[in-house]
Amino acid sequence: MITAEHVNKIFERGWWVIERQTEGISHEDSLLQPPFQGNCMNWVLGHLLFERQHVLKNLGLEAMLPDEVVARYAFDSDPITSDSPDVIRLPDLLSNLKEAGSQIAEGLHSIDDQKWNSVIDENGTKLWERIEFLAWHEGYHVGQLELLRQLTGKNDKVI
Repeated sequence: MITAEHVNKIFERGWWVIERQTEGISHEDSLLQPPFQGNCMNWVLGHLLFERQHVLKNLGLEAMLPDEVVARYAFDSDPITSDSPDVIRLPDLLSNLKEAGSQIAEGLHSIDDQKWNSVIDENGTKLWERIEFLAWHEGYHVGQLELLRQLTGKNDKVI
């Protein structure tokens, strides 16, 4: 079975990649829209923050930011094509992602087996299944950062 510690390692590795893929990237760089269907780095990072809020809530912790602050980054939201008041600046996204990761780690380190295996919805989904899915989902989007970094003209190999 997947343990809370295993899932925490997935989030930690994701953060390691996020830090490297965003190194040297400006807020303006993070808004560059790919020339194909997809979204900019800012949206991807904001979406990760949006989803980390769900991880925190599922662990019984407080969300870091009000829902309306991260609503811009919800599933199926419009692409970010320019800066606007509802777009979170890149340094703030990264700071909030790091803090959310710390809080998630604390929550995962302190969870007991009974809660980890508890059913959380009418479909019989267990807490560990939901959190593991959200970790997988984060990995999916973290992988997109490599191409979005190249879109900025970095032309390097980070990992």
